[in-house]
Amino acid sequence: MTSKERFLRMYEHREADRVPIIDSPWAGTLARWKREGMPEDADWRDFFSVDKCESIGADISPRYEQKILEETDRYYIATSEWGVTMKHFKEQDSTPEFLDFTVTTEEAWAEAKKRMEITPDRVNWDYLKKNYDKWVKEGRFIQAGFWFGFDVTHSWMVGTETLLIALMENPEWVKDMIGTYLDSCIKLFDMVWDAGYRFDEIFWPDDMGYKGTTFFSPATYREIVKPFHKKACDWAHSKGIYAHLHSCGDIMTLVPDIIDAGVDALNPLEVKAGMDPLALKKEYGDGLVLHGGVNAVLWPEKEKIVEEIRRVVPELKKNGGYIFSSDHSIPNDVSLENFRSIVETVKEAGRY
Repeated sequence: MTSKERFLRMYEHREADRVPIIDSPWAGTLARWKREGMPEDADWRDFFSVDKCESIGADISPRYEQKILEETDRYYIATSEWGVTMKHFKEQDSTPEFLDFTVTTEEAWAEAKKRMEITPDRVNWDYLKKNYDKWVKEGRFIQAGFWFGFDVTHSWMVGTETLLIALMENPEWVKDMIGTYLDSCIKLFDMVWDAGYRFDEIFWPDDMGYKGTTFFSPATYREIVKPFHKKACDWAHSKGIYAHLHSCGDIMTLVPDIIDAGVDALNPLEVKAGMDPLALKKEYGDGLVLHGGVNAVLWPEKEKIVEEIRRVVPELKKNGGYIFSSDHSIPNDVSLENFRSIVETVKEAGRY
């Protein structure tokens, strides 16, 4: 079966030849695998014979000037197209430090919003022309990369503290920001669709939890964020495609509302934060595709991760509705040998 055929079977809650296998290795992980024997020019997905999922992106940013303010041997400080000043460390797989934000008030947001006019050049048409036909011919699963919600607003535009306070004190401002992001995505991907480029789902990141709990209550989700999730899902469903939400952290308390909003698939089911994939399968598995849910903390230890896969995958794959991956991404302490064992074990445990 092709990757697309496997994915669609999962969304239809039907069995395939096996569960789809996808993931996101860190740059340092890929470098390690090359040191350990993977050819320099190899696509890691071909090397390990796993599935291929491709993404179409779009730029909805205010397009602030990007410039380097300071650089040393260890780091550089730069501004982003979102007006955020970040300290980027040059060590592989490091996380940037967020230093300053341009948009911290409604007035600043009004100025940023003016800069977000939707024009065709916000889509990389050349990239699509170069790659799309190959994706279709090879049966790859294609996503439209939407960009809206709580997570990207606090992390890429206004800052966490500003947005959490605004959720309580100025919810209409938050709604305007999230709604503007979503409307921009819809306009751009309508252009993509109308140009003849088809995709199988929309996929968007909206991390709403951390270890053990959510950033806000279910009531706040229902009032402020859920209507936009529903609007995105309705748009996808109107085109006959699916809606796939990525939300890190423990969001167990939000799952019923997420399903009610129309979300078809949820990932990464972060076990180390408190998510329980087997409980989700038992309660919601007939209507929600589960993606991930295999604790990345165990991946460096071959015996432990093989045992865990054999424990959870046979349950999660029942009646379709499951996509295999880690519960976040593949860190650089996972060797080539370990990942090869992981793939082999999943192909065995995930076979129908």
